[in-house]
Amino acid sequence: MRVVIAEDSVLLREGIARLLGDAGFDVVARCGDAEELHRAVGALQPEVAIVDIRMPPTHTDEGLRAAVAIRAAHPGVRVLVLSQYVEPALALRLFADSADGAGYLLKDRISDVADFVGAVHRVAAGGTAVDPMIVSALVSRPRPDDPLQRLTPREREVLELMATGHSNQGIADRLVITLRAVEKYVSTIFGKLGIPATGAESRRVLAVLLFLRAE
Repeated sequence: MRVVIAEDSVLLREGIARLLGDAGFDVVARCGDAEELHRAVGALQPEVAIVDIRMPPTHTDEGLRAAVAIRAAHPGVRVLVLSQYVEPALALRLFADSADGAGYLLKDRISDVADFVGAVHRVAAGGTAVDPMIVSALVSRPRPDDPLQRLTPREREVLELMATGHSNQGIADRLVITLRAVEKYVSTIFGKLGIPATGAESRRVLAVLLFLRAE
């Protein structure tokens, strides 16, 4: 699986490349800024682009804007963005159109290499990887007539786990409940939030994001 890494810190960039190389990925490009990233993606068409949100020259949202542009111009390229900060508004921009094949992880909270590699694989397969702190920040954002207020505490707990990329079985294992119970919770959540029970798997994340998008 071919991967492009965009990170302006050379030590972090090379560290990520080494970890992914050891895990069997083919790191085909290492980029230090968004312009270099665009060229690499256009020329190499990797399966995944791993992108730091804050990159030169202003270190604000260049990486995020590049990630959004890549998703629009190259639908086959999956994107996993990394950040040092909990930035719900930027997360919403990344997932604005779809959560398929996209992820948002916090650098300082990646403490297990296997979990990180698993997140890359999940995004590459068209799934989603979102740090739980990002999901919590999204869920706690105040909104008038918040549809999430219709959910019970347990349903909100299930919803947060859904949004971080957990499967139904993963949620059952985490909450120590049956798979059938999780399926019932998921169905109820979709019903209360008006999310269709058909369509892409990303509806699990959109169940959170659709109702928390900034107006």
